[in-house]
Amino acid sequence: MRSKEIEVTTGSRERVLDLTGECERFAAECGGDGLLHVFVPHATAGIAILELGAGSDEDLLSALGDLLPADDRWAHRHGSRGHGRSHVMPALIPPYATVPVLGGRLALGTWQSVALVDLNVDNPERRVRLSFLSE
Repeated sequence: MRSKEIEVTTGSRERVLDLTGECERFAAECGGDGLLHVFVPHATAGIAILELGAGSDEDLLSALGDLLPADDRWAHRHGSRGHGRSHVMPALIPPYATVPVLGGRLALGTWQSVALVDLNVDNPERRVRLSFLSE
């Protein structure tokens, strides 16, 4: 298995960050057929496969805002207001995704992308582990 860790900056706002390019480059470096596993080792972020652009990013953040409001209802209360919701989010958007790789290329659907989803405005720096398991 080959593995690589990348660092990304999500900034001080809720964010859906496209990781597809990094994933494509790593898969190409590894070559061949296998599985690319994408994992974020943080308790307040997730990995999603979805269409990006065309409003989907904002729709996802809006839906998460409806499901997990940034208010004072959360028992987990350190950090900014509503921070506890960031610790619940990975139960809905897990901290990992696995993508098939064929001939060194991601076998995603036409409109699919790999994205980091981060509601935690208190932690702008994230690490993402890319692991390639060849056949």
